[in-house]
Amino acid sequence: MTGVVIVGVDGSETAFKAASRAAVMAEGLGAELAVLSAHAKDNTEIVKIGSDTWILDDAEQAGKLAERVAVKLRQEHPGLSIRPVAVRGKPQDALVEEATRAGAGLLVVGNVGMKGLGRVLGSVANSVAHNAPCDVLIVKTAQ
Repeated sequence: MTGVVIVGVDGSETAFKAASRAAVMAEGLGAELAVLSAHAKDNTEIVKIGSDTWILDDAEQAGKLAERVAVKLRQEHPGLSIRPVAVRGKPQDALVEEATRAGAGLLVVGNVGMKGLGRVLGSVANSVAHNAPCDVLIVKTAQ
């Protein structure tokens, strides 16, 4: 298989576990790995403290998060093509839309929210599994 494997990350340790599994899968399949971080809205804030000014941008922060994960994965998988992606939208929608746009062969997500109340109310993994245009791997990242 050539093509793209997509994994969603949110900065959590469980998401990194899913990303690590996705890297192994992409490597084995000879596919590119897209590390996706979603941001809810295009929000930019200017924060001033004393003489310092910071510009906080949701899209930029999502991109930086995806890049940080990509850097860690490149260290573990130096031959793998890994690209960070920041997408606006709810995580489950962003993953499905990017998989459709990129013609992904596999979407990888962690199982957080698949038990208890999260299972009843829905989770990213549950929504992705029901709506993805490709195969979905739900990695057991949480007990």
